[in-house]
Amino acid sequence: MAGGGFSNSGHGGTHFEAKITPIVIISCIMAATGGLMFGYDVGVSGGVTSMDPFLQKFFPTVYKRTKDPRLNSNYCKYDNQGLQLFTSSLYLAGLTATFFASYTTRKLGRRPTMLIAGCFFLVGVVLNAAAQDLAMLIIGRILLGCGVGFANQAVPLFLSEIAPTRIRGGLNILFQLNVTIGILFANLVNYGTAKISGGWGWRLSLGLAGFPALLLTFGALFVVETPNSLIERGHLEEGKKVLRKIRGTDNIEPEFLELVEASRVAKEVKHPFRNLLQRKNRPQLIISVALQIFQQFTGINAIMFYAPVLFATLGFGSSAALYSAVITGAVNVLSTVVSVYSVDKLGRRILLLEAGVQMLLSQIIIAIILGIKVTDHSEDLSHGWGIFVVVMICTYVSAFAWSWGPLGWLIPSETFPLETRSAGQSVTVCVNLLFTFVMAQAFLSMLCHFKYGIFLFFSGWIFIMSLFVFFLLPETKNVPIEEMTEKVWKQHWLWRRFMMDDDDVDVVKKNGHANGFDPSAQL
Repeated sequence: MAGGGFSNSGHGGTHFEAKITPIVIISCIMAATGGLMFGYDVGVSGGVTSMDPFLQKFFPTVYKRTKDPRLNSNYCKYDNQGLQLFTSSLYLAGLTATFFASYTTRKLGRRPTMLIAGCFFLVGVVLNAAAQDLAMLIIGRILLGCGVGFANQAVPLFLSEIAPTRIRGGLNILFQLNVTIGILFANLVNYGTAKISGGWGWRLSLGLAGFPALLLTFGALFVVETPNSLIERGHLEEGKKVLRKIRGTDNIEPEFLELVEASRVAKEVKHPFRNLLQRKNRPQLIISVALQIFQQFTGINAIMFYAPVLFATLGFGSSAALYSAVITGAVNVLSTVVSVYSVDKLGRRILLLEAGVQMLLSQIIIAIILGIKVTDHSEDLSHGWGIFVVVMICTYVSAFAWSWGPLGWLIPSETFPLETRSAGQSVTVCVNLLFTFVMAQAFLSMLCHFKYGIFLFFSGWIFIMSLFVFFLLPETKNVPIEEMTEKVWKQHWLWRRFMMDDDDVDVVKKNGHANGFDPSAQL
C-alpha cells in the first residue's frame, strides 16, 4: 500500500518457512496477560473513584462536593488534583521504570523482564487492597506503575519476535486485546463491588488485580525466550534450538542466519539510545513517538480511566454510570477482536484512516448534544438522549479499539532494527506513559474548564493524526521484521532519504540525483 499515497512500500520480503505451532500460540497468550494487568489498572481506578466509601476515606472534599450540587458545576464535581494523582501516579512510575526495563530486556531477555513486571504487580496489589491512608494507596499505585513499565517494554517485543511474519500483527494485538479484557473485567468487578454493604467493596476491586498479576507471573515462568534475544546475548545454539521449536520445521537456517547477522550489527552499537538519534533511525523514532502522542490525544484513556465519573457527571446515577462503563468496556473488547482478524489482511493504514473518520464524527456529535443538553448547574439529558450519548461513546471506543489502540503498540514494536529495538521500545513506552500521565492528571480539570468542548479538543487532534497517517505512515503488513528498512523505509516517498548511507549522500551531492531523489532536498 502506498505510504501516504505517493510510494510503494512493498508488501513483503523473504517469507521464511514457519508453522503456527502450539508453543507459539500458548507463549503469546501467556505473555499477553501483561496487557490484562495493564487494562485492569486502567479500568479499576475510575470505578473506585466513583464509590462513596472510597471517596469518604481518601478524598472527603470530593465526596462533599458530589453530594452538594450548589458547590460547583456538573462538570467540576470531581476536579481534584489528589484524586487525579491516584490514577496518574501509576503512569509516572511506569515512565521511570521503562528505562530500567530497557536494560533488563536487552541484557537479561524478554522473559525475565516479564517476570519482574509480575512481581511488581503483586506487591502493588497487596498495598492497594490493604491501604489505610492515601500514602499507602499511592505507593501501591507506584509499584503497579513499575510493573506496567516493565510489562509494556517486554511483552510487545516478545510477541513481535516470536510470531511468524504472516500472523505477527494478529498475535501482537493479543496484548491490546488483553488490555481491553482487563478494562471490561475491572468494570464488571466495580459494578458488583459497588453494591457491597459495609464500604469495603473498593478493597475487593483493587485486590482482584492480583488475578491477572498471578497470570503474568506464572506465564513468565513457562514461556520460551525469543530466538532474537538469545542470539543477541550470544546463545546461538540455544537460539537455533528455540527457533526450530517455535517454527515447527527443520528448515530454519535462512531465518537463523538473518537473525545472526542482525545481532552482529546490533552488537556494533555500543550506545543504542544515542544510536536512535542517528539519521537512519529518525523515521522509526518519529513514527513511534508521534503514534504514542496521538494515541493519548484521541482522548481514549481519559474516557476509559474516568468512564463512571464521566457518566455520573452527565447525570447518570451511580449504578447507571458503572453499568454504562461496562457496556463501553464490552464494545472495546469485541472491537479489538475485529483488529486481530483484519490487521494482517487489510493492513495498518486503512484501519487507522477509517477509525479517524469514525472517531471524529462521534466526538463532534457528543459535543453538540452535551453543549445543548448539559449546563453547569442543570442537566436536561433525558433517558433517550442519555442512551444516544452512550451509543456515540461506544461508536468512538469501537473505532479506537480496532485501530489506534492495538496499532499504537504494534507498529513501533515491528519497525525498529534489532540494534535499536529495545531502546526504541523503551522510548515508545516512555512517551506513551508520559502522555498517559498528562491526560490522567489533567482530564478532570480539563472537563471542568472546557466542559462539552473537551470532545471538540480531542476531535481536533484526531483530524491532525489522520492527516499524519495518510501522508507519513507506510504500510508494514506482511513484511519480515528484520527487513523493514529495505522493504518499507527505503521505499517511502519521504523516509527513504533518511535511509541513505554516506556513499549514497556523496553520490547525490556529486551527481545531483540518485534513485529519483530531489538533489535540492536537505540530506
